[in-house]
Amino acid sequence: MVKTIPRTKKKAVIRKPAKKASRPAAGKKAIAAPKKKTSAVKKPAAKKPAPKKAKNMSRYRCKLCGYVYSPLRGEPHNGIPAGTPFEDLPEDYVCPVCGQQGKGRVGKWGFEEWRPTKWICPMCDYVYDEKRGEPHHGIKPGTRFEDLPAGYICPVCALDARIMNRYGKVVKEAFKPLLV
Repeated sequence: MVKTIPRTKKKAVIRKPAKKASRPAAGKKAIAAPKKKTSAVKKPAAKKPAPKKAKNMSRYRCKLCGYVYSPLRGEPHNGIPAGTPFEDLPEDYVCPVCGQQGKGRVGKWGFEEWRPTKWICPMCDYVYDEKRGEPHHGIKPGTRFEDLPAGYICPVCALDARIMNRYGKVVKEAFKPLLV
């Protein structure tokens, strides 16, 4: 049975009655309709590879020109991505500075492991020297920069009110290694 509902100045809409669910006859099993796949179904997560052992991420310095290769930075302009340890560099690796200056092909053999011992404040150019330390501030000579307290601030900038007002405290993380 179909009903027609007239509307004013619009076409008539024909509505069909809802179908009643049919029940299977006694003794017969109902056939279930196939389930539709939904996008909300979670797939099992792919297993992540086991983390690799930490490789040597030391910096290496060219004995001839002083260029420092940092594995954290890499050399993207030479096709060496960040995170590449010095040991994993290709055998034909050449110092990018010496090679450009025409001083010859200084390869991996011309580099030595290097760790900075002097750090410079970017605001006032104060140099923290590990050999000297800061005895007036309770830091003994020979104290590595990494071993400084977490609250370490530049001793010169801390005394200059203009720097403190403009930039705040110059903390340990702001210091840069001095390539000397």
